[in-house]
Amino acid sequence: MDKDALKNLLTQVKHGTLDIDQALESLKDLPFEDLGFAKVDHHRCLRKGFPEVIFCQGKQPEQVASIIERLLPTCNQILATRANPEVYAVVNKMCPDAKYHSLARCITIEKEARPKYQSPVLVISAGTADLPVAEEASVTAEIMGNTVTRLYDVGVAGIHRLFHYKSLIDQAAVIIVVAGMEGALASVVGGLVEVPVVAVPTSIGYGAAFGGIAALLAMLNSCAAGIAVVNIDNGFGAAAMAAAIVRLKEGK
Repeated sequence: MDKDALKNLLTQVKHGTLDIDQALESLKDLPFEDLGFAKVDHHRCLRKGFPEVIFCQGKQPEQVASIIERLLPTCNQILATRANPEVYAVVNKMCPDAKYHSLARCITIEKEARPKYQSPVLVISAGTADLPVAEEASVTAEIMGNTVTRLYDVGVAGIHRLFHYKSLIDQAAVIIVVAGMEGALASVVGGLVEVPVVAVPTSIGYGAAFGGIAALLAMLNSCAAGIAVVNIDNGFGAAAMAAAIVRLKEGK
């Protein structure tokens, strides 16, 4: 149940159009609902400003669909990450409005469009191979109410490509930088801007990249100020951080 739904419930009780027993019935699943295999956190939106996000990897398709089914009555926006086509097929059968973002590996459901924040989030990727993680970040940021601009394949191997878009970079309120290999792009961008940069190392790279550890360590050791680093391939986490920064900036 989001804040607007809770306010509406309290208003109905206040005006006598809903009695106490009916209100308690509506609130019985707060703060969570036990499905046996999962405890659905219906209180998440009240605490965090966005409903519980379902991480699909390792879950059965039917389990994901059941969780989404329990969230649907009280959530206007639903996001499921690391979803494959098999998971989506089961979810889509239960909810035809579900949309699958194949590159991002995300499922989104929007019963009602969320008002957009004005502060733009820019998602930059070093290479095309980083796009699954970059798209996870972009899709997540968008469903959380952010205005997202994408700037892809502008890594340090051809740094002139990045500088060509300097005016676009300067317009961003928060920048998410997604890079594998040596992860140098986050430092370059961090040295150019005064806004927060959220760096995402990816597992892309040859042997000594160690599945993203080289990029992670490079980003953690960046000499550019104002860079925060999330875990390897965690586009969702970067977008959630960017959304929190924007909410603070706009006081919402």
